[in-house]
Amino acid sequence: MESLLEFARGPLFRFSLAVMLLGLLRVVLLDISAAISAYRRAGDKTLPWTFILRRTLRWFFPFNRVFVNRPVYSLLSILFHVGLLIVPIFLYAHVELWRAAIGVGWPTLAKGWADWMTLGTIVFALALVIGRSASRESRFLSRKQDFLWPIVLLIPFVTGYACANLGLGSKVYQVSMLIHMLAGEVIFVFLPFTKIAHCVLMPFSHIISGLAWRFPADTDDLVCTTLDKKGAPV
Repeated sequence: MESLLEFARGPLFRFSLAVMLLGLLRVVLLDISAAISAYRRAGDKTLPWTFILRRTLRWFFPFNRVFVNRPVYSLLSILFHVGLLIVPIFLYAHVELWRAAIGVGWPTLAKGWADWMTLGTIVFALALVIGRSASRESRFLSRKQDFLWPIVLLIPFVTGYACANLGLGSKVYQVSMLIHMLAGEVIFVFLPFTKIAHCVLMPFSHIISGLAWRFPADTDDLVCTTLDKKGAPV
C-alpha cells in the first residue's frame, strides 16, 4: 500500500497535473484562435469592451445578482465554487505537494479555516444536488454529468477531511488517502474535457460571445442559401 501511495503522490500526480495544464492550455488556445477567426470574418469589428468587462467581472463577483433569481440556490453555488477552488489550492498539504512537484509554493490556509471550508463545500455540494433534483426546470436542463460531477468532486473533500481529522486506523487511513489522491488526479485528467473547465474558460466566453454577434458581411446570403430562401420575398 505504501508503494501505491508513493506512486500516486509522485509520478501519477505529476502526470495528471501535466495533462490538466496542457489540456487547459490547448482549450484556451483553441478558443483564442476561434475568436481571432471570428474577428477577421466579422463585418462589424467594433467590440463593446465595457460591456464585456462588466459581464466578466459580474461572473467573478456575482453577489450583486445573487438574489435576483433562485437566491438560495445561487448563493449555495457561489459558496460551493469558492470552496472548490480555495481549499485544494491553499491547503498546506497540497501546497507542499505542489512544491515537491514543480518547486513552487505559496501561502496556505490555517487548519481551522481549511476544515470549516471543507465541511462547507461538502454541505453546499449536497444541497446543490438536492436542489437541482427537486427543481423541474433544472432537471430538464441538466445532463447526467451535472449530477455526477458534484459527487465526484466531493470524494477528495470527504476523504481528505476524514484523514486529517477522524483519527483513522493505519489501514483505513492508507486506503482513504489513496482514494483521496486518485480521485483528485482523475479530476485533474478529466477537467480540460468536461464542463468544469469553465473555471478557466468563462472570461474568454464573454469575448467570444461578443464576437459571435458581429456577423460576417456575407452571413445573410449564407443563411438564405442554407434555408433555400435565396431570392425569396421577405
